[in-house]
Amino acid sequence: MKRRELDGCPITGALQMLGDKWTMLVVRELVSGPRRTMELLNSLFPISSRTLVGRLRDMEKDSFIERTDFGGNPPHIEYSLTERGRLLLPLLDSLRQLGLVLGCNECADRKIRLGSYCEPCPLNENAIVIPPVPEVRPVPEARPVVPTHRREKDDSIVLL
Repeated sequence: MKRRELDGCPITGALQMLGDKWTMLVVRELVSGPRRTMELLNSLFPISSRTLVGRLRDMEKDSFIERTDFGGNPPHIEYSLTERGRLLLPLLDSLRQLGLVLGCNECADRKIRLGSYCEPCPLNENAIVIPPVPEVRPVPEARPVVPTHRREKDDSIVLL
């Protein structure tokens, strides 16, 4: 995903890393443990392989996931959540709860189409329980005060 220059807001920074629809779904799939690329591709239908690989690369670059290459022919590559990636689990659980409250879930439809509920779904008999993550509060850095420059008088607007 192309990165833009940010305004320094932590919300903007977080959305820059998580702001597409596939990132949190990849995290959802990796909660239960390491997965191979094809396992992710099959469980995240209708994502294209190109989109998935792009998201995996971005998430690896952002240190949310770890890529382990076991070599071999065909290649055996697994992805797993890092400690930094596990910091996203409370957000994942909040999104699940919000989806239930808002009635966004189509659990029965998913079960008919794909044969199972998603792993964190409360209707799933083998539901993955998202473990709590201890709250980590970053120490705020002292930011230098940047004076804003304002004009004494606005320039006049000339209409032609």
